[in-house]
Amino acid sequence: MSALALSVLLSFVSAVAYAGGAIVQEQVALTSPEQTYAPLRRPGWWAAVALTGLGGVLHVVALAYGPLSLVQPLGALTIVFALPMAAVFVGRRAGATAWRGAIMATVGLAVLLALVGSADAQSLSTTQRTVLAVVAGGAVVAFMVAGRAAHRHPAVRSVLLAVGSGTAFSMSSVFTKTVAVDWEHRVSLSDLPSLALIGVFATAGMLLSQASYRGGGLAAPLATLTVVNPVVAAAVGITMFGETFRYGETGTVLALACGVVAAGGLILLTTEQIGSTRRPAEDAPDEYAESAAGPDDTAAAVLATPDPVIATPDPVEELLLLAVLPDQPVPPARAGDVGRENGIAGVGHGGEARVPRIPAAVTAPSPESASPRDAPSGGVAGFGPLYAPYLPTTPLPKPQRTRVRS
Repeated sequence: MSALALSVLLSFVSAVAYAGGAIVQEQVALTSPEQTYAPLRRPGWWAAVALTGLGGVLHVVALAYGPLSLVQPLGALTIVFALPMAAVFVGRRAGATAWRGAIMATVGLAVLLALVGSADAQSLSTTQRTVLAVVAGGAVVAFMVAGRAAHRHPAVRSVLLAVGSGTAFSMSSVFTKTVAVDWEHRVSLSDLPSLALIGVFATAGMLLSQASYRGGGLAAPLATLTVVNPVVAAAVGITMFGETFRYGETGTVLALACGVVAAGGLILLTTEQIGSTRRPAEDAPDEYAESAAGPDDTAAAVLATPDPVIATPDPVEELLLLAVLPDQPVPPARAGDVGRENGIAGVGHGGEARVPRIPAAVTAPSPESASPRDAPSGGVAGFGPLYAPYLPTTPLPKPQRTRVRS
């Protein structure tokens, strides 16, 4: 196997390891949301660290066997491998928008890095290393603070933290290359600060990448990290290592166009993630809104609810109901009294006194013509008949009775 083929194979395996580490990191972030940066007690997180470390080691070995212009674009295959792996192993399927964004970001990044020309290996001076460490460290801290401030927008927060993670990883790669160039000539203790910076930036990148997967899904933060890492490294290589774009001005224009394509892919991934974050909140049933209301809102709603109106029967309607009833028996004493007073009570079969029926048509007096004596008194209520001094009434659902003028 040739050195070039071995470099390509190692780059593919490195991308698969990076993708596996990203998937495990996302699952750890989903199952332990209270631990944002480093869930040290979770074995899955250590597995993600091991996979990420394996991918980094394979990437460094691939750089030893192949050119930078080939190995770096192959590292962008991480996002392409991560989407189908997530669908197979954890059942997280990406939508069409996520696939389009991932392809755009990968193609734009691959062509951009392919246009970067090679240059003679050179190291950085102490002043350059100090300036680079201060600027890059400040940028990483700024993205971390911005991500913390955007905690109400999970998708935006995820992208900001992923940008900080990609910047930290790229600085780790830059200082690794610087130390490797120095060690080609001699090993010196002057490289200890650079080794410390490699450890600091690598740790910061790992912690920020873990935090970016919490509430941000897999596609958007991983694609952002995959694009930002080599782009920042290429920018440092062009400005400090003397690297240039191939094909002169044409290559520069093509590189800018590829950068726009990669940025468009990131925008698609972020937009798709924001839509998937808002959709469950919009489709939530009303019971969640009711449960979110405080005790004051609940009390106000209860007070605003009108009491049910219970219709009470009208006295005239009760008389109309009595009109269709058959003759009702009356006790003999009361019937005799009625007969002696008015002489209109009859005696039915068996010597039982009976009261004549009320006519079907009853004319109720108007409120204007009613006299004060017609108002109900505080005593026992009863209905007076229209053609007799007394008429027994049927039991009512409620003990409400009134006097009607005969």
